[in-house]
Amino acid sequence: MQMQNKVAIVTGGGTGVGRATSLALAKLGCSVVVNCSRSRDEADATVSEIVALGSRGLVFQGDVADDAACRAMVAETVATFGRVDVLVNCAGTTDFIAFQDVEAVTDETWLRLYKVNVVGAFHCARAVREPMLAVGGGVIINISSVAAQLAQGSSIPYCCTKAALDNLTVSLARTFAPQIRVNGIAPGFIAGRWTQAGLGPRYDGIKAAYEKTLPLARVCHPEDIAEGVMSLITGSSLVTGQTLTVDAGMMIAGYQVKYD
Repeated sequence: MQMQNKVAIVTGGGTGVGRATSLALAKLGCSVVVNCSRSRDEADATVSEIVALGSRGLVFQGDVADDAACRAMVAETVATFGRVDVLVNCAGTTDFIAFQDVEAVTDETWLRLYKVNVVGAFHCARAVREPMLAVGGGVIINISSVAAQLAQGSSIPYCCTKAALDNLTVSLARTFAPQIRVNGIAPGFIAGRWTQAGLGPRYDGIKAAYEKTLPLARVCHPEDIAEGVMSLITGSSLVTGQTLTVDAGMMIAGYQVKYD
């Protein structure tokens, strides 16, 4: 897909991978709607950068777990820019809970993570379906995690929700074909504020341990994941229902650093 004059929605687009993806799209001439739930200041700053790059940008604040908010976001996108061509479901959440501490996992954690990480992606995909079909098709990218396959990461519920998101990617790819392609990206350990806040004082040690064991000898950064997203959007038009792993070799390393 050529991105000039296209329109994209990036959920969680003001920070981390979402921000890097929003800017990557803007650099190719795409108008970008930056969704945020809480990080309004960061979303506004990202749109300012988009405009500085010569593209159009818009902030829409709303929780993807709320179906009405997702539909309103898509409606405002169409009203403002006239179309929707790309959706990147980057909004996500977790609780950092040691796997052994099963008593710390509450029903509220399960439901909140599932509503944002899985149901939210479905809400957004469903909302963009008709506008994408109206312009001849589009591309949806779901940001997953290697945690879906490794069953290791910030918490058991997080791993399970990302596995469910991978399943949703395949289900939507079948359902929305042939006009709309649906794929995913599974990042490994991503350096940055989100991981640092979750791991606290353990962050530097865990990051260093990964850098010693990963085949490519470095962890991911948001821009690395954004490059993977762009490859699925602008690359082969025959790729759908796939989740691309971008992890510096974490899945083949043979040893995994424990978060516990």
